[in-house]
Amino acid sequence: MISAQIIKASIEELHAITRVDLTVLDLNGLVIATTTEAESLDRNLISNFASSPVDSQVIGNIHLLKILDEGDLVYILLAKGQNEEAYMIGKICVSQLQQLIVAYKERYDRNNFFQNLMLDNMLLIDIYNRAKKLHIEAMAKRVVILIEMKSEQESIAQEFLSGMYTPSQGDYVTAVDESSVILIKSLTDKEGYDEIAGIATTIVDMMNTEALINVRVAYGTIVGELKDLSKSYKEAKMALEVGKIFYIEKKITAYNTLGIGRLIYQLPANLCKIFINEIFGDAEVPDNIDEETLTTINKFFENNLNVSETSRQLFVHRNTLVYRIEKLQKSTGLDIRTFDDALTFKIALMVYNYIKYLDNNEN
Repeated sequence: MISAQIIKASIEELHAITRVDLTVLDLNGLVIATTTEAESLDRNLISNFASSPVDSQVIGNIHLLKILDEGDLVYILLAKGQNEEAYMIGKICVSQLQQLIVAYKERYDRNNFFQNLMLDNMLLIDIYNRAKKLHIEAMAKRVVILIEMKSEQESIAQEFLSGMYTPSQGDYVTAVDESSVILIKSLTDKEGYDEIAGIATTIVDMMNTEALINVRVAYGTIVGELKDLSKSYKEAKMALEVGKIFYIEKKITAYNTLGIGRLIYQLPANLCKIFINEIFGDAEVPDNIDEETLTTINKFFENNLNVSETSRQLFVHRNTLVYRIEKLQKSTGLDIRTFDDALTFKIALMVYNYIKYLDNNEN
């Protein structure tokens, strides 16, 4: 049901245009909203009108009109004025409020529908039946984009995104927890992952500059059916978690670009610990690597093990870079100038970060 604030704003806007005073009562005769001092009417009169088959009635200079929701009486409108104009304004107001009731109820129902869909709380037959009632196309190209922020910013973020992406465009915004908002983005036949990456970038930039909210964004794979949206949501959720472990510097993570990070994320913790022990033994090598050496290693990997290019980008002499690499080789036994050792060390670092992530979450 729509709030008293929405009803008040609606009747005040109409009053400002027509100068006709309007009051909305509940079925007990209590004032929900009014543009003037509420008229004092006998509650028996209100009760009799509510139970009568007529849609409108005149008592003195007050027009009483019924506001319905799918045939059920929910409010009573009072329009003050003896002339026909007051009655017509009252009818317009009734129509406007009834449309608002439908719109807000449909919005609530859609939120509820998508929340249950994401969480796999619906049978397949129910998905299509409810989608038809809510005028949601079952066969359409869509992707789930997950936006994470601080829990106290969730409502602001949801409202902001609802203004950017609307059901009229085939897009839906909802939430399943207190720290993230879901955007179900409709796509055209020509739109693919490049366009989704652009949308994700726009969301990060707009939320940061306009809403002053720092967010992380992740998205799943593109699906063609409504029933597969939960799959895209689970992928987006995994991408968000994997991104926070292995790609912390990135604000946007795509499920289809997770690479080896997705594989490591799905490994059992005990298997990861065995692997780390085999590579580094009892020495906690990753923790003992200083920031300078770690930066050197990452830049070396970024440049495909090219010593000359790495030394140029780091503004260090080639011999200095070689010295750092050889120093790492002495402590680990791995020469990252060779492909096999570089691959082993890269994976070992990622596995070690994953173990630390698991340990932190357990504490």
